[in-house]
Amino acid sequence: MKTNYICNNCGNVTSKWYGKCPECDAWNTIEEHIAAEEPIGKKNKHSDANKYSSISETRAKKISDISFQKDIRFLTGLGEFDRVLGGGLVEGSVVLISGEPGIGKSTLLLQICQRIGENAKLLYVTGEESVSQIKLRAERVGVNTENLLLLSETCVNKILPEIDLNSPNVVIIDSIQTMYDDNYPSSPGTVTQVKQATMQLIHKAKEEQISILIVGHVNKDGAIAGPKVLEHMVDAVIYFEGDKQHAYRIIRAVKNRFGSTNEMGMFEMADDGLTEIEKPSELILEQRPKDVPGSCAVAVMEGTRPIITEIQALCTQTAYPSPRRMASGYDYNRVSLLLAVLEKRLGMHFSSQDVYINIAGGIRIDEPACDAATALALISSYKDIPVPDDLLVLGEIGLAGECRSISTLDQRLSKAARLGFKRAAVPFRNVERLKNKHGLEIVKIRSVYDLLKLLKTDK
Repeated sequence: MKTNYICNNCGNVTSKWYGKCPECDAWNTIEEHIAAEEPIGKKNKHSDANKYSSISETRAKKISDISFQKDIRFLTGLGEFDRVLGGGLVEGSVVLISGEPGIGKSTLLLQICQRIGENAKLLYVTGEESVSQIKLRAERVGVNTENLLLLSETCVNKILPEIDLNSPNVVIIDSIQTMYDDNYPSSPGTVTQVKQATMQLIHKAKEEQISILIVGHVNKDGAIAGPKVLEHMVDAVIYFEGDKQHAYRIIRAVKNRFGSTNEMGMFEMADDGLTEIEKPSELILEQRPKDVPGSCAVAVMEGTRPIITEIQALCTQTAYPSPRRMASGYDYNRVSLLLAVLEKRLGMHFSSQDVYINIAGGIRIDEPACDAATALALISSYKDIPVPDDLLVLGEIGLAGECRSISTLDQRLSKAARLGFKRAAVPFRNVERLKNKHGLEIVKIRSVYDLLKLLKTDK
C-alpha cells in the first residue's frame, strides 16, 4: 500500500514528512498514514456521469418558500449545560464534547440521559467500554431511565442501522476516535476514519432530525485530537475543563452555530456525579480571606452572566538574577504588561520580585476589564497593605497608566451590590454614562495613581 503524510490540523496530504505543514504552517502536525483505498463497491467515476440528468426539478428553493420550526430546542435538564448550548439542544444538531481523560465527560452525558429520558428516547454508543461498565457507572450516578439504550460498537456502518431500527431522539457517540467505516482500510483514529465516521453521523442527524452528542479526545496540548476539520464539521464544540485534583468543572463553547460562545457553565464533581453550581460567585467569595494583602475582587462577564471572583497576587523578593513570573487563569503577557506599567509609572521595582497571579475558583480571565483589579492586587502585595474587602475594582489599564472605560458595567455593579459590596472603583468615563449606581459608593479612577488611594490607610 502507498504511504502518505497527512496534517492533523488542516488535513493537507503530502508525499513526504515535513516538520512544518506547507499548507497551514503548523509545526509537528504531520503524521504518517497508509493511503486509503477506494471504498469497496465504488463505481467508475465515468460510469455515472449523467446520474443527475434524470432529476426533473431543482433542489434549490426561494428563501421565502422555506419554512422552519421555531421551537426546535429541548432542554437537557442541566441548566448550566443548556446555558452553554444557548438555551438547550437543537434538533438535528451535532455537538462535539471534548476534555481530558477522567474529567467527567461520560458522567455528564449519563446524567443528561436521565433528564432527557423522561420524555425522549436515547441511544448511547460506546466504543471504549462494555455495556456492563456503562451500567455500573449509571447506577453510581443514579441513571435508571427506561428510554436509554446501550450499544457497544465501533463500526459506524453497524451503528446507523441501529439508529434506524430504534428511532432515538438523541444519540451519544463515545468516542469518535474509536469509530471507523469498514469501507476504508485505515485504522480507527486516523484522519480518514474520523472524517468519514463524522460525515455519516452528520448526514444521519440532518436527515432524521436526530441530535447527536460526540465525545472527542484531546492531545497533549489540550486541543481536540484528530483533524482540525472535525471542529468545522460539527455545529457546536464544547470544552470540559478543570483540574482532576479539584472538584470544580467548567464547560465552555468555543463554537456554537445556535448560540453564544461566551457562556460558561460550572459544576462540582461529587461521588454521585456532577452537581450544578448556579451561584458560582457566592461559592468563590465565601472562601475569600479577610484583610490579606494581594487580594482584590473583580466582576467578570461570562456571556450574559456576571461572576464576582478574586484575583490573588503574591510578590516576594527573588534570590535569582532572573525573577519568576507565573499566572494561573490569567494571561501571562498581560501580567508582564501591567508589571512594566507599574514599574515605570509608580516606580515599584518588580524586577527584583518573583510575581505569582492566581484566579480563584478555576475561572480563566481574558478580558481587559480586570486590569485595574490585577494592578491593585500587585500593589497591595508589593506594599503589604490589604485592599478593603467591600471594594470592587474594574477598568482597563493602558501603557500610559490611564484607566479606560469598560462595557456592561451596570450588570457587574448590580451583581456586586447583591453580594454585599459597598464601594466600586470604576473608570471615570463610565461614571458619566452610568444609569444606576445600585446603592454602591462609586470611586472614579483616572490612572494607576488613583489605585494607591484605594488601599487601607489604617494599617
